[in-house]
Amino acid sequence: MDNKITSLDKFRVPVGNQEIELQQVEFEAGGMAVLRLRIREHRRFTIFDIDPVTAGHWAEVMATWSKQQLSAVQADEQS
Repeated sequence: MDNKITSLDKFRVPVGNQEIELQQVEFEAGGMAVLRLRIREHRRFTIFDIDPVTAGHWAEVMATWSKQQLSAVQADEQS
């Protein structure tokens, strides 16, 4: 039996053209599932396996930052 890997999303970054894939990995031996972040730049891969607590923290920080940046862009466009 192998680890069970489920693709959650796959997209390209507009600046830099990296391919990002998010996967859920359930290990054969059991335990908690992890979020696997795969970043592909040409032939090079960077892979992070992230626990649920870390993924949640990372998501909150990224969402807050994204909202602030989008608000700043919208404010600039209106002025």
